[in-house]
Amino acid sequence: MSAPRKYGIDREIAAKLAAKYDVGREVEAREWIEAVIEEEFPFKEFQPSLKDGVILCKLMNKLIPGFTKIKPSKMPFVQMENIAKFLEGCERLGCPKHDLFQTIDLYENKNLGQVVDAIHSLSRHAAKAGCDVPILGPKLADKHEVEFTEEVLNAGKHIVNTFQYGYTGGANLSGVRSGRREIGGADPERAP
Repeated sequence: MSAPRKYGIDREIAAKLAAKYDVGREVEAREWIEAVIEEEFPFKEFQPSLKDGVILCKLMNKLIPGFTKIKPSKMPFVQMENIAKFLEGCERLGCPKHDLFQTIDLYENKNLGQVVDAIHSLSRHAAKAGCDVPILGPKLADKHEVEFTEEVLNAGKHIVNTFQYGYTGGANLSGVRSGRREIGGADPERAP
């Protein structure tokens, strides 16, 4: 059974999401999950393999041992509960909420790009949390705090920041006339 045809803004949103989807990132995410859980996906396709949440729960149990009970089931609410448990584990490992997906994005195949992005984010945050896993994408930056001496802070108080205070880049007021401006010539009633 195919999905119902989309019209109007729904079609535009679906087209935008499809344009953003990167198959290469999906392959990287799939290979990363298979490497961490040490088993292959049950299906060739990405979304059907993750839809029931079992693979995701296995992944989370590898990252956080004993985190959740794996519940294989054909019941939709149990499958969505598995996905929700995975998302809870992602947050526990430090993934920001904006990097994660909604359960419906995976379960109903609404936004698979966000699912792939969440897995990439999870790899980085899991590695930062101390899990021995490879990192997908760029490594997370470490916080770098700088402390200034009192002398340096005082010296900075007397420097004028020309960018902040309206520096005009060398422009000046040459050619600007001050005083009364004549528009349309002399006033005929005020003629001498």
